Amino acid sequence: MISDRKLEHLLICKNYDVEFKDKTTGFEDIELIHNALPEVDKNEIDLSTSVFGKKLDSPLFITAITGGHPAAKEINEQLAIVSEENNIALGVGSQRAACEHPELEDTYSVVRENAPDCLLIGNIGAPQLHLANKAVEILDADILAIHLNPLQESIQPEGDLDARGYLESISEITDIVDIPVMAKETGCGISAETAKQLVDAGVSFIDIEGAGGTSWAAVETYRSEDRYLGELFWDWGIPTAVSTAEVASAVEVPIISSGGIRNGLEAAKAIALGADSVGMALPFLKKSVSQDELNQFIHYFNDSLRIAMFLVGANTIEELKQSRLVISGKTKQWLDERGINTKNYSRR
Repeated sequence: MISDRKLEHLLICKNYDVEFKDKTTGFEDIELIHNALPEVDKNEIDLSTSVFGKKLDSPLFITAITGGHPAAKEINEQLAIVSEENNIALGVGSQRAACEHPELEDTYSVVRENAPDCLLIGNIGAPQLHLANKAVEILDADILAIHLNPLQESIQPEGDLDARGYLESISEITDIVDIPVMAKETGCGISAETAKQLVDAGVSFIDIEGAGGTSWAAVETYRSEDRYLGELFWDWGIPTAVSTAEVASAVEVPIISSGGIRNGLEAAKAIALGADSVGMALPFLKKSVSQDELNQFIHYFNDSLRIAMFLVGANTIEELKQSRLVISGKTKQWLDERGINTKNYSRR
């Protein structure tokens, strides 16, 4: 049953090491250029951003985590409360379970009940055209995310391995729902070419969810009796820094950079690479037992982002997007091979 699988995913992510082993996000190759004369008052730095008409106090998104099992209800409630208190965006896990089993709807609807003004992001799979409007209704969502997870499906014992028609389905979903549609990967990143296809299909927002954070091949490995394939593809994907730069260079829709981002400094690097917002999931899941811990984590994130902005002389997120940076190492090699001129970032 889907609900049981959701509980397994939740417990594995909370209790096991599910992050990439050898592949990193690539942010260690990104260096923001220090400004010894920032001409900025750190206390007046503005972290706010607007997303489809909603003003947020920070570019931080709590990206899709959970739902679809009674055990997830309390976690979603906690996340909703802190998202509302801090005026940041919140996404939920795949809503298929609730759409097909009405008794599970409250594991998602609890979010809007506790976050009446929050920017909320629903979640369905690419082939689930028939669930789109129901998912929006259950959550009273502001944005509907369509998750793309071919690697997870490949490793998952009960995975759906027929990906034909996904792009057409995404295009139809963008036509039938009354809210903007986001496309999101689940830990393997999005290339420039795929981003263009998604935007051509009507997608208004892209969450790249690159490699370097949670590996869903790893999660499914723990569920599988045969660990060979999961171990082999554990580190598959486009590093988050690379995917962020690729997508930002290819399309003009707003971009969320996520996948292994763990603090405000890495977030600053992602925004300077072209992201509009940044997302995190696993750190919030690990801390979801305590509202105090969640609030403190958000505070540390915002403060470290503000310090990074101070050190480059950026008053706003838009100014941070124009900050100079140097790209080296494997990230530079990858971007060079993909035809992206990294000198453009250092000579802004």
